[in-house]
Amino acid sequence: MLGAGNKTAIVTLVERSTRYVMLGHLPGEHTAEAVRDVLVTLIGTLPEHLRGSLTWDQGAEMAAHKAFRVATGVPVYFCDPASPWQRGSNENTNGLLRQYFPKGTDLSIHGLEDLEHVAQKLNSRPRKTLGWDTPAERLLELV
Repeated sequence: MLGAGNKTAIVTLVERSTRYVMLGHLPGEHTAEAVRDVLVTLIGTLPEHLRGSLTWDQGAEMAAHKAFRVATGVPVYFCDPASPWQRGSNENTNGLLRQYFPKGTDLSIHGLEDLEHVAQKLNSRPRKTLGWDTPAERLLELV
């Protein structure tokens, strides 16, 4: 998710079956290497049996996907161009995040603590698709 002037970003990682959200901080550059490093850290916090694959769009920020695969053992799949529905959970999550970080927001002013707070709010929010369970409850069942 990009901030004001596409200069700052937040990496969103959504576990598919639980809709559990993890957010990565990119207060400055969001190069392929910076995104890779944040994703390696984030995915490393998930239990190994939940690290099935990563589905990404066609953005240049995922150019280091091979290094990500080597570092994590997690395969990366790319959506077809202009096909956001192939990453529906992530697109929906980005929409929810806009409630906290409206378009045009300078995302660099939000630190890791802010991102964790927002992730906790989303992970404790009941979801219709989960039978009104929260992502945190569903993740706990799998751990």
